[in-house]
Amino acid sequence: MLWIKILHIFFVIAWFAGLFYLPRIFVNLAQQSDHPDTYACLLGMARRLYSFTSLLAMPAVMFGLALYGAYGIGLYGPGNGWMHAKLLFVTLLIGYHLSCGAMLARFERHENKRSHTFYRWYNEITVLLLFGIVTMVVLKPF
Repeated sequence: MLWIKILHIFFVIAWFAGLFYLPRIFVNLAQQSDHPDTYACLLGMARRLYSFTSLLAMPAVMFGLALYGAYGIGLYGPGNGWMHAKLLFVTLLIGYHLSCGAMLARFERHENKRSHTFYRWYNEITVLLLFGIVTMVVLKPF
């Protein structure tokens, strides 16, 4: 079980690293619409990062589900409400990840209507989700 935990934590960290950086590329894309060469370079970076981050998300979720289902972590007995809260945060994280994919598609079609300031703030959502997830796992408040 410890190896499953190690792999879960490893892939979660890698997934978050990608999600911390991808909206930063969106900030730059939103500022570079008048510079086609720079825009194309940043768009290529964003595509590759989104693809790689998506690959990292899959084992993170699979190892987490293995801990939840196969080992019963947070599944049985009283006092496991923290796991339901964590799963809510993870569901929101998956939604955030997919929304980044939708934003990337808009940049690819040159249909972005949002400012670089929006993407700066949007990037902070991952910090809040990470804080919520870590808080639930470490403190198990309910």
